Formats: sequence, C-alpha cells, structure tokens
Amino acid sequence: MRQRSTRAAMVVGLTGLALAVTAGTVQAGPVGTRYADGAAAQQQVVGRADGFASVNALGQNGTTGGVGGAAVTVDTTDELLEAIDTVGPLTILVEGTIDITSKQGVRPNKTILGVGDDAVIRGGGFDFYRSYNVIVQNLTFADAEDDAINVGQNSHHIWIDHNTFVNPTDGSIDVVRQADYVTVSWNHFDGTDKSMLIGHSDGASTDVGHLKVSIHHNYFDGSAQRHPRVRFGEPVHVYNNYFRANELYAVASVMNAGVLVEANYFANVPFPCHSASGYADSDPGRLVERSNVFTASGRCETAGTVAEPRNYYPYTLDAASSLPTTVPAGAGAGQV
Repeated sequence: MRQRSTRAAMVVGLTGLALAVTAGTVQAGPVGTRYADGAAAQQQVVGRADGFASVNALGQNGTTGGVGGAAVTVDTTDELLEAIDTVGPLTILVEGTIDITSKQGVRPNKTILGVGDDAVIRGGGFDFYRSYNVIVQNLTFADAEDDAINVGQNSHHIWIDHNTFVNPTDGSIDVVRQADYVTVSWNHFDGTDKSMLIGHSDGASTDVGHLKVSIHHNYFDGSAQRHPRVRFGEPVHVYNNYFRANELYAVASVMNAGVLVEANYFANVPFPCHSASGYADSDPGRLVERSNVFTASGRCETAGTVAEPRNYYPYTLDAASSLPTTVPAGAGAGQV
C-alpha cells in the first residue's frame, strides 16, 4: 500500500478535549489501514468529557476513548469498518466522506474523530452494543437509513460531541436498553425529525435506574420532535441548549422518567415540554424546569420532582439569554 504524508491535524473540543496528530509518514497496517508513525506518542488528550460521561461508575472512570492506543487514519468504507471493529484502544481519524450502510458496531475504547470540517459518515451510522468508553466527535452524519447513532444494550460512558445530524430516516441519536452515563454536547440537529429518543418503548421497565444522560449546548435547529423524548430514565439533564422553531415539541418526559430542563432558550417552540399529561400513548413523566427563557413559545408543562444531577457531577451554567448567539456559533461539526 502506498505511503503518504498525513496532514497535521488539531481538533480542540469546546468541552475540553484536544487531540493532536503531528505531521509525518504513514504506513500500511496489518490489514491495510494507515497508521501514523509513533501514533501513541503523538496523541495528546487535554481535559475530559463532562456531564454523565465524566462520572466514575460501572468500572469506568470518565470517558477517555482511544487514549493509550494507536491512531489510524481512514478514508474508505473498509478501513473505517475494520477500525471500529478492532479490539483495544484506538483513535480513528476520519477523512472525507465515507459511505456505510445500516448501523455498524463500535467496540469499546475508541475515539472516532473527524479531521478538519468535512468528515462525513453517509448512509448509515454507529451502533453500541455492550460497548463503553467511546468518543464520537466532529463528524457529519448524513442520510442515515436508520438511526445515525444508537447507544444500546448496557453500553455506557459514551460522549457524542460537536457533530452535525442531517436527514436520518429514523432518529439522530437513540439511548436505549439500559444504557447509561452518556453525554450529548455541542451537536447541531439540522432540520431533523426524530432527534433524540431515550428509552425505546413503554414496556421497557427494565430501564428504570438507567438511562442517565446529559444533554447540553446542542442546537435543535428547526428540528421537529424528541429533544429528547424520555421514558424511565432519571436524571436526564437538559441544560444550556438552544431550541429554535421545533414544530411538534421540544422535551417530553413520559413513563415516570425524571427530566431536569435547566437554563435553555426556547424560540418559537409551541410546546416546550410535555410531562404531566403524558405524550401520545405514553403515561406521564416527571419534569422540573428552572431558569429557562421562552420567546414566542408555549409553556413548559411540569410535574413532580427529579433527582439532582449535581449529586452525580459538578457543572456551571451559562446564562440562557446568551445561547442564541453562542450555541449556533459553536455547535456542530467543523466548530471545534
């Protein structure tokens, strides 16, 4: 396989992650992927994930992804699928547009990182089944034929940061089937329909005690619904997001879920929150709102009490009034 020079890449997340790969030659790996020379030494991670992905639980102290492993650059379907199926820690640098189909499984201890501002996963998405300690950052997911990202079946410590979601057939992000300790931060949901589902069905009561998710600094931009829709999970912490022109609703808490909606900005959202009256065929959930701004929007329906996220992790709130400026400027792929 040909050797070629890698371009120097620096990706710095606003949430504190930085990963640098210095310029140098690359060589063919054992199955044809291209590994940066001295990649393990060239990696440098600064800071760590926040929210629930930062919590020390289930044998995992925070979310560090592929730290401690090699780095590999991929720009073809076969290279990407080989890399995400590799056992052990690995940083996967995605270049250009890669077409995949359906939802492809990602093994534990991976960082999947778009290089520059034009890394695209097209046609399919990522699936987490009993996976853990994975970072997905700086990618555009376009035209997924199912979900773009499915965090399922006891997966935990997944950090989804600075990505853009465009036109998935089903959901942009699902967190289901007893998954836990997930942070969704600084993403752009660009006109999506079903943006984020937490808890897959009204009958999945085994999710009680799981589905702890932090959702912050996301731009729900003309997206229709599920920002998120939550069943059973508690606490789900929805804070410092910018909701703009969401046609059906912003947040729904059902099936006795516990959701804290805190310091968000809602603009032209007719139904910011469903809870006490349930939603569709689902029974009511619990929802607490505080310090939010509502502009040309309806009221936020509340009910009951919710476990405090501060019992799990520290956080600092931005003023909700600043979010229409800061979130569009910083959310999504290419904004790191």
